[in-house]
Amino acid sequence: MRTLSFSLLFLSLAHAAEVRSWTDIQNRKIEAALLRVEDKTVILKLKDGREVPYPLSKLSLADCKYVEQSRALPSAEKAEQGLNFGLPWPERIKFGEDPEVDTVEEDPEKKRFIYESANYRYVCDVRLSKSVVKGFAVLFEATHLYCRSLPLAINGGKTVDDKHQILLFEEFDDYVKAGGPPGSAGVFIGGRGVVMVPLTSLGVRPVGSGYMLDRDKSSKTLPHELVHQLTPEAYFGKGAMGWFTEGLAEYVAVTPYRSGAFSVRGNQKDIFDYATGFGSKDMGGRGLGTKIGLPALKTFMFQDYSQFLAQPQLNYGCGLLITTYFFHLDGEGDGKRIKAFLKALHDGVVGEKALDLLLGGRGFDQLEEDIMKAWGRKGVDFTFAKE
Repeated sequence: MRTLSFSLLFLSLAHAAEVRSWTDIQNRKIEAALLRVEDKTVILKLKDGREVPYPLSKLSLADCKYVEQSRALPSAEKAEQGLNFGLPWPERIKFGEDPEVDTVEEDPEKKRFIYESANYRYVCDVRLSKSVVKGFAVLFEATHLYCRSLPLAINGGKTVDDKHQILLFEEFDDYVKAGGPPGSAGVFIGGRGVVMVPLTSLGVRPVGSGYMLDRDKSSKTLPHELVHQLTPEAYFGKGAMGWFTEGLAEYVAVTPYRSGAFSVRGNQKDIFDYATGFGSKDMGGRGLGTKIGLPALKTFMFQDYSQFLAQPQLNYGCGLLITTYFFHLDGEGDGKRIKAFLKALHDGVVGEKALDLLLGGRGFDQLEEDIMKAWGRKGVDFTFAKE
């Protein structure tokens, strides 16, 4: 299975990890740094901050021995290697590969068809051609690349044999019977670590005896659920669950996407349009308007998830705006405080102690004021109720 052509890896790497020469089984050499090891795959770090998976089976014997030695690093050192908070914010993420798809199983009697791309295993109840699977694999792999390129240590997600699990359904009714919400285009089942998607959400429609894919069809729901699948478990703790986990997923999903590329730079206009109106070109949105009232910020951040879901338009839209504030508008615009907050979550700090790092010495009243001023300059009039 080809995860990334070796020629693409001929990029220099500026990173704190050790830069060394790597050789593949065809004796091609590169200079790169080992970020971490995930089962049978090494994750290398590129100059632009992307995490690139490469199969151990395609590395030289000497490199395989080096990888085995790296597994003996102290656990704290390993954990630190997996955090990428020091990297720059990406401007554009492009998955430029033609994703190689492997057919693992095709059993018409059991209605079980399994396909694999670099980071995903697709289990479908109908046979799909490789061209169709490749088409929607681009969206999934591009979203994976985007999430791993954000300097937010989005390194979570349950895998089976180093693959994230995607369940695909030919009929929408079968998707609902399997647990998909009736009004949804896809869903992440946290307990199982799987994303379920009806084929209609991927632009797949029957044509004759096969299927055709609209490669330019975009869906905000699917990247949103894929982000949940990749989000570390620590980020779902009290104080981050809801406003941040949904805000992060909305941030990725609203970023303009087309044909394997996310245009990250300048996405704040799209975020504004989506939260306050109905998105660019009327492609959905939260429709909150430019005058938005919320409970006290501390109350908003600590509300139970069931409460959060009770007003999805308001809470998802405001989660997006507040998360974007911490990414780009807080302090020097470098996301310093939210990175400290997320690192604390990784370290096991929870609740108000973690949020203290997000406050950065401010009280909640001052933070509310800062959020109102920052978004006010962009045309959003926030108000927060008093506790």
